[in-house]
Amino acid sequence: MVLGMFSTEILSQDDYGKYRFIPAPDVWFNSEDGVRLGIRVLGEYEGSFKDGPHRLDAGIWLGTKIPENPVSYYLSFTEPIKSISDFGEEGSVQIISSIRTGFARHLIQLNKRWQNGFNELKYKEIAFSYSQEKMFDADYRPYPIQWSSSWKSLLGVNVQIHNESEESVFESNINFQQNVNPSSPSFSVLNMEAWDVFSLNEHFAFGVRVFGGFTSENTSNEYLYTASFAQPILWLGNGVSRANGTIPTNWLDNGFAHVSGSGNLRGYTDTKFSDLSIQGFNSIVAINSEFEFPNPVSKALKEGMIGEFVFLKSYVFADAGTVFEDNPVLLDAGIGLQFSLNIPDFLGKPRGFALRYEVPFWISEPDEGDSNFKFRHLLGFGAVISL
Repeated sequence: MVLGMFSTEILSQDDYGKYRFIPAPDVWFNSEDGVRLGIRVLGEYEGSFKDGPHRLDAGIWLGTKIPENPVSYYLSFTEPIKSISDFGEEGSVQIISSIRTGFARHLIQLNKRWQNGFNELKYKEIAFSYSQEKMFDADYRPYPIQWSSSWKSLLGVNVQIHNESEESVFESNINFQQNVNPSSPSFSVLNMEAWDVFSLNEHFAFGVRVFGGFTSENTSNEYLYTASFAQPILWLGNGVSRANGTIPTNWLDNGFAHVSGSGNLRGYTDTKFSDLSIQGFNSIVAINSEFEFPNPVSKALKEGMIGEFVFLKSYVFADAGTVFEDNPVLLDAGIGLQFSLNIPDFLGKPRGFALRYEVPFWISEPDEGDSNFKFRHLLGFGAVISL
């Protein structure tokens, strides 16, 4: 089979240049480590475009406050499997080992991707995983009650579909995990998410996201839900929320800070439905919507040299959902701005992030003594619907 002038026979390491290690300094902060100094290393073959054999992504750090476990690390190694790979349709095995910010995770994962040739705007992916994980130092957690300290052995499967065109961007994810460790309670977690952002014309766009999360009895606290925030286990995926003190805890206590994910009911960060000082709910279903309208700053950015990487989105939003357990349907509405930056770092890794300032001015179910209409202020970390 031939695609243009290129054979679809999978390249071997002999087809690339020399293997190279690319280092980069890394500095961060949290309350337990203080200033955390480290180095990250990317390993790859020259000319492989990050799709070649023996792909390495690693880092090691030292907490300058010298906590009980001052040295932390992250290691990911990915190896393509030639027998199930083709151009743009790689199959691979990935090994991840990490001990940092009081949490240990060791994972092996089989990945398979399908796409039409080099068209990376439309693809399907499936991953099967087995992991061991444990929270071993509660001092790193802003809300320790949201965590358990036992070892888990998780079997997982994740299915992703992505379809992008000039008019719209659609993505869906289904993730299922089952704890099979006999020394901790058996539990299951199922998360389903789909979002679609489509342009109405040159200036206006509409986005909608649907999320459903369901857990069984005896599920560990870090996998439970609140109305507004991501599951605590997902906080580990973002450096801003990974450890205590990077986000001031009082911002979380009073509902000013929002870590996006799961239900994303933005008007309820300071209510009993998103109380981070108690255990979460077993299930949630939510829908989030945003209507984007133009603003002069966004227009100036698009016309400038940095318009491809920097965005300022203005929008009105509305959310709806329920956490079940005889609780009512929760509704909210507001207006917001989202600043997005998506520039790969000099290791080639995408370093995109979204920072939101939102004003949820109406909620249907305020706490006792509070009002439905109120100018609540919210600083959000991570996009609700898309970057």
